[in-house]
Amino acid sequence: MKLIVGLGNPGRKYVATRHNVGWEVLAEFHRRFGRGTPRSKFQGEIAEAAVGDQQVWLLCPHTYMNRSGSSVQPARDFYKLSNEDLIVVCDDMNLPTGRLRFRAKGSSGGQKGLEDIIRRLGTDEFPRLRIGIDSPPPEWNAVGYVLGRFDAQQRQMMDKAIKLAADALADWVRSGVQACMNQYNGKVLIQGD
Repeated sequence: MKLIVGLGNPGRKYVATRHNVGWEVLAEFHRRFGRGTPRSKFQGEIAEAAVGDQQVWLLCPHTYMNRSGSSVQPARDFYKLSNEDLIVVCDDMNLPTGRLRFRAKGSSGGQKGLEDIIRRLGTDEFPRLRIGIDSPPPEWNAVGYVLGRFDAQQRQMMDKAIKLAADALADWVRSGVQACMNQYNGKVLIQGD
């Protein structure tokens, strides 16, 4: 059994913002592999999926980004999962728009949702898939940028990245984080691909 967590913020005003990329990836994954309708649990929305014969739970915390751990930790404990069977999908301002990066463990890199999950789990040793949203222009502050929407060109790239991320998560379920690091890290999405 696996648990895939997509980070984002609840509410209509946050739909399609840079900070909600994790939710968009889980929606695409559920569209392809989902079983049944999502339901409320663990202070979030959880849905069942399957990749081959592997059962997968998809969790979108509804706690707002800074308190994501209070949804993730109870879900991990309820399903009695090891940290290796949990992956967190989130945005990353340190990567170019649409770039994917798997990591087996590590710091939050300033991502507030990851930071809270690390605090609640008491470890940074769990896989994560970061999706680049680029850094804010000099005239923007970080909060305004992550809560803003992509321009048309970035949106086109992000739509491709979301589909690729769903493929990559299915590969993570089948083969684990090391195989995905080898296959997807550094892959550049070129407009028109």
